[in-house]
Amino acid sequence: MSTLVGMQLSGRYRLDAQIGAGGMSTVYLAMDQTLERRVAIKLMHREIASDSDQLERFRREARAVAQLSHPHIVGVIDAGEDESRPYIVFEYVEGETLKDRIRRMGRLPMDEAIAYAIEIARALGGAHQRQIVHRDVKPQNVLIDPEGSAKVTDFGIARTLDEDGLTADGRVLGTTDYVSPEQALGRDVSGQSDIYSLGVVLFEMLTGDVPFHGENQVSVAMKHVREDMPDLQSRRPEASATLASVLDRMTDKDLRRRYTDVPSLVADLEEALAIEAARSGHSTGEATAVLRTLPATARRRLPFRMRHHLPVLGVVLLLAAAAATVAFLAKEGVDRTQRGTGQGPIEPPAGERVVSVASASANDYDPAGDGEEHPERTQLVVDRDPGTTWITESYSSGLAGANKEGVGIYVDARPGVEAVRMEIQSPEQGWQAEIFGASGNRVPDGIDAGWERLGGGVVRDEEQRFKLAAAGETYRYYLVWITELPETSQRVEIAEIALLQRASTR
Repeated sequence: MSTLVGMQLSGRYRLDAQIGAGGMSTVYLAMDQTLERRVAIKLMHREIASDSDQLERFRREARAVAQLSHPHIVGVIDAGEDESRPYIVFEYVEGETLKDRIRRMGRLPMDEAIAYAIEIARALGGAHQRQIVHRDVKPQNVLIDPEGSAKVTDFGIARTLDEDGLTADGRVLGTTDYVSPEQALGRDVSGQSDIYSLGVVLFEMLTGDVPFHGENQVSVAMKHVREDMPDLQSRRPEASATLASVLDRMTDKDLRRRYTDVPSLVADLEEALAIEAARSGHSTGEATAVLRTLPATARRRLPFRMRHHLPVLGVVLLLAAAAATVAFLAKEGVDRTQRGTGQGPIEPPAGERVVSVASASANDYDPAGDGEEHPERTQLVVDRDPGTTWITESYSSGLAGANKEGVGIYVDARPGVEAVRMEIQSPEQGWQAEIFGASGNRVPDGIDAGWERLGGGVVRDEEQRFKLAAAGETYRYYLVWITELPETSQRVEIAEIALLQRASTR
């Protein structure tokens, strides 16, 4: 065992055990004695630290990963140097690597393999949005946490697309089992190289083996350049044609035919996962969690019970509640064309109730563009069905790239209501929402032309609630104004928008 075990770095981090080693550094399980938590520390070898280029690569890793905040990327906590030993402190992920999982299980269940590919792709998409290419995507660099979720780590050879490379021309970086053809030839790499490597990882998850073998790393690398990938369906006959087509496009040697960006890849992988789950009628492992994050367009392929996960008792109770609601509406003579949505499955906090609005009360809002954001789908945010969604247009360069401060969707709560809270249900998280209110009989023409800000923030949960600063005011229109897209998507999906008012309000 390393003699460094037991030492303290910077008087704070106690090295408890060695858990990995490489040519540049050694990874230790350590204790952060200030915050009393376990962390992982990558400590650069002292002899390597004397090489200015290698030292700069190590420091660059810390800078690059510190920019990334994503649920499927192992986060950087700290960085420093101790007696000429540079180190990086990462969150500690207890579990196994994806490589270990493949070795232990052989080929993975179809839906689980696709689910992990989706999570890894979403992580890479977050990095690519910040112009960071991983350049060494392999199952050894994917950790599976105790909950079964994938986290990408080891951006040790990552570099930003807008900085000069620090390696000599023609030098191949990366593990050749997963290296892209252009990287094997020493050419410039982009996010498409990560997509190729992820395709090889997906192939290995599905078949239990890498596609190429050779006498040495160079021979394997040249097979990635010259030889066709083995046919997936010949090794895994139950694989769908859709999945095989996605894999072929991920690993196409011609960059013109390979996926050009991660969002388009993720969309196709999500479709493949939904098809696979629908064919088998069930889900396994991490696929169960990923299925819940699929957009409505993919989720519609799933059987009802997989889309809604309602137990039999829940169905009975919902039917009973529906019957009671019908009886109540008949008795009270409620005009359902104006107050038609009801509470649905939304559970309001104590002392509050869901405002029932007209079934056609939602409208898209795009004052700085063509005035349309999928108007044909707007009613889906008030249909009280979390399996249906309204979506914005796709913005490949973000809203700023389209010269827009935002786009949105509003609910007409005619004749008006004093809402104290809004619930937004969305299958994706990490986007920014500002909530505005407006009175009168006319929707303001622009965000600064009569809207009053009531609240908002980042949508971090599938069911995100925002408190509204209504201050006793009644508003007819309530606008969800989207100002920032998720890091891993070019658009926003919203399943439901619900207004909540005090239960005593009539």
